[in-house]
Amino acid sequence: MGLTGKLVSKIDIKSDGDVFHEIFRERPHHISDMSPSKIQNVDLHHGDWGKVGSIICWNYTHDGKEKVAKEIIEAIDEENKSVKFKVIEGDLMELYKSFTLVVHVDTNGDDNIVTWTLEYEKIREDVPDPHSLMEFCLHVTKDIENHHLSSSSDN
Repeated sequence: MGLTGKLVSKIDIKSDGDVFHEIFRERPHHISDMSPSKIQNVDLHHGDWGKVGSIICWNYTHDGKEKVAKEIIEAIDEENKSVKFKVIEGDLMELYKSFTLVVHVDTNGDDNIVTWTLEYEKIREDVPDPHSLMEFCLHVTKDIENHHLSSSSDN
């Protein structure tokens, strides 16, 4: 067992992949409206929404506990529709020396696949791999999808 790890999960969504990418790139502060049971608030601490180097603070509920994560947007790839966040402060830093999340959207006609990649380095061997956090990310993805599917059917 090593201290570094990487988890990758893919999930199909029926909502617009371009819109999904835009939400994580420029409008993560809207996610609390789409997934209020998981994401309570997203604040901009430094920079501008949708800009590399900007710092975002997330208030979320994971495994029944209120948590905080401060992240810097490390990369935005428009062509590949991906955003990379690096956690720089918060609850995850109690377990991991480093933690990055990449959300990537593949769009191909009506088929849209969201891929989440979590890369991390644990502070100790006994720290669990972040499987429950991956599940959390997939649930938030479904909440965003359901929000968009229900709001598009209202029109």
